[in-house]
Amino acid sequence: MSGKYILAIDQGTTSSRAIIFDDAMKIAGTGQKEFTQHYPDSGWVEHDPEEIWKSVVTTCKTALGKAEIVAADIAALGMTNQRETVIIWDRATGKPIHNAIVWQDRRTARICDRLKKAGHEKLFSRKTGLLLDPYFSGTKVKWLLDNVKGARKRAAAGELAFGTIDTFLIWRLTDGKMHATDATNASRTLMFNIETHDWDDELLKILDIPRAILPEVKDCAADFGTTGKELFGAEIPIRGVAGDQHAAVIGQACFKPGMLKSTYGTGCFALLNTGSDLVRSKNRLLSTIAYRLNGKTTYALEGSIFVAGAAVQWLRDGLGIIKNASETGKLAASADPNQHVYLVPAFVGLGAPHWDADARGALFGMTRNTGPAELTRATLEAVCYQTRDLLTAMQKDWKDSPGKTVLRVDGGMVASDWTMQFLADILDAPVDRPTILETTALGAAWLAGSKVGLYPNRTDFAKSWALEHQFTPQMDPKLRKAKLTGWQDAVRRTLS
Repeated sequence: MSGKYILAIDQGTTSSRAIIFDDAMKIAGTGQKEFTQHYPDSGWVEHDPEEIWKSVVTTCKTALGKAEIVAADIAALGMTNQRETVIIWDRATGKPIHNAIVWQDRRTARICDRLKKAGHEKLFSRKTGLLLDPYFSGTKVKWLLDNVKGARKRAAAGELAFGTIDTFLIWRLTDGKMHATDATNASRTLMFNIETHDWDDELLKILDIPRAILPEVKDCAADFGTTGKELFGAEIPIRGVAGDQHAAVIGQACFKPGMLKSTYGTGCFALLNTGSDLVRSKNRLLSTIAYRLNGKTTYALEGSIFVAGAAVQWLRDGLGIIKNASETGKLAASADPNQHVYLVPAFVGLGAPHWDADARGALFGMTRNTGPAELTRATLEAVCYQTRDLLTAMQKDWKDSPGKTVLRVDGGMVASDWTMQFLADILDAPVDRPTILETTALGAAWLAGSKVGLYPNRTDFAKSWALEHQFTPQMDPKLRKAKLTGWQDAVRRTLS
């Protein structure tokens, strides 16, 4: 190891970011760039892989410039990424055969329905911990092989490679020398057996996906190759990779069973550490790999909300109610308390615990006096109500009730004091906001930094976690009950 900095790539759903952390895990420089969202059909969401690649390279160079360092000063690179989004590319040229199909995309709903009717869901759930839903990667891969001309024949001949975003970026960063992913990203594909820790031939056969296109699966902290020298001016070892929600578990130092975190980005994802126990949910939550270090797997229960920050973007870009997300808290606080407006943001279906791919967004309780403030409040509240639904399901699945556990939060939305206070109120539980909100990038950085010996071990890293503010419940129990009753009624009316 020569450098004293770690470069973290955080490739998200709406933007790519690069953050440079120094040897004390403090932020030294950042870069961020939004990229285009493509909606070719109703319920379809795509990204241009080339635009993503260019945005990653650009933000890395921007971060280096702001930190006033060069690539030779970087000890290692850690990466975290939007999960379940898939790309298939030509091994010879590195060029994608189609746009990336994004995790939000619902085009494979009918494929999932056929697999369910054939009686396959229990098998997939037992082996992968997941449900048969368009959210996950496997049916997206099948769709690409079935619908891109010549793709299936080329895949069988070994000419094509599949990957989630991390795998595609690793391939590009290493000039095609490394075709690999980590256990967390693999666990979200519907193709990876989370007990045997290998791609599952039985599931691959059902999906009609050849093993030849799949990447090697590694620990989260491992050797993922080295960047080409011409990219940044010096080679940088890639030593840490984790899907965004798993990186947030690490960045929030949720290393003990029973610890709980929720990330509020484009979507919202709550993960409960269950340790070495692979807990099978009876309440339609997901069993997933939290992280895998030194060959040892830690599992989690996960609840997935498809729309969180994306609903705030809708307020900004779709309705023009706000110009900036920072305006939402003040606007929500000004809403008429006597109006009981509910937004069920099922823009791309409902995730856990409903898993209704055909549900669509709906507003309830509007009156002639409903305006921007009430719509904004309903949007922020919806994220909190959905979080409550997830934690209620977790209480039923986990032996030690997470309702008694402090919720650690991160992501863009947690900067809003109004939202976090309502979250604590509706959960009737404390909500802890850390001093470092970039916990996803921090988790990726720690993976890489610990692998090369720059950062402390897990125990010492956990001690460095610092609280910025704790939000405690203040809402009257009767009001909480009335609000939850209204929300549950709105959801029932929305389900397809």
